[in-house]
Amino acid sequence: MRILNTDEIENAVYGLALNAGVSLTPSCRSALLSAAERESGKVAAFALNTLIENAEIAESEKMPVCQDTGMAVVILELGQKVALEGKLLSDAVNDGVRRAYRDGYFRKSVCDPLTRVNTGDNTPAVIHTEIVAGDKVKIKFLPKGFGSENMSRLYMLKPAQGVEGIISAIVETVKTAGSRPCPPVYIGVGIGGSFDTCAYLAKKALTREIGSVSPRRDVAEIEREALKRINALDIGCQGFHGDVTALGVSCEVAPTHIAGLPVAVNVQCHCVRGGEKVL
Repeated sequence: MRILNTDEIENAVYGLALNAGVSLTPSCRSALLSAAERESGKVAAFALNTLIENAEIAESEKMPVCQDTGMAVVILELGQKVALEGKLLSDAVNDGVRRAYRDGYFRKSVCDPLTRVNTGDNTPAVIHTEIVAGDKVKIKFLPKGFGSENMSRLYMLKPAQGVEGIISAIVETVKTAGSRPCPPVYIGVGIGGSFDTCAYLAKKALTREIGSVSPRRDVAEIEREALKRINALDIGCQGFHGDVTALGVSCEVAPTHIAGLPVAVNVQCHCVRGGEKVL
């Protein structure tokens, strides 16, 4: 059994959050550069290059790459052979988040849902925990802005709607959103499980590298076809029409009930931030 003090988790979350606030993920930078090269629309191409320039300035100046520095989402994969000591795990995560948002001068956007009173330090974070094999702890950090989060949808499809129903739901979500989530978007999709499971899977899908492909051939085909249809919508970068409305589509799946087909579509704007660390 390996002993791990939660101070290490706090410091890891702090570092990930501080970096994510000012930097796009490497796969996002690559996807934006590729999109700018193949975009035929002049205005959309200009907008893409402006987004790229903004990201470069933000990283060099250590300033927020987007004014919406997001609600902190943390996914913890805890090895079964790890015993935690120190402060409560959730306290460690939240302490790391509040320190990073303070030191990075990031906007604090978390508030009570009814009174709308701001918590003042961007906590509590959304924390998901999975118990896995081994003696390591993997931490995934994703700051999620709500311009895109608000465009997300959950569908309880009929099993008979099948693959075509899944693809149609993904495309419908992006079409309805239009320019509001600051495209080109990255789409995370959860398929299966229950009402709550598929939403988590959709969020988890957004932690994958843009351009990565599901190891399941049938799921990979859904990703490919959905991306093709989305980019045929002609929404384009920031709604200026063009060839690239989405940078990628990533799907995660789980077994579900014989009577259901839950599908969650989590929309992420062009500003894909985050990172992971293994302790």
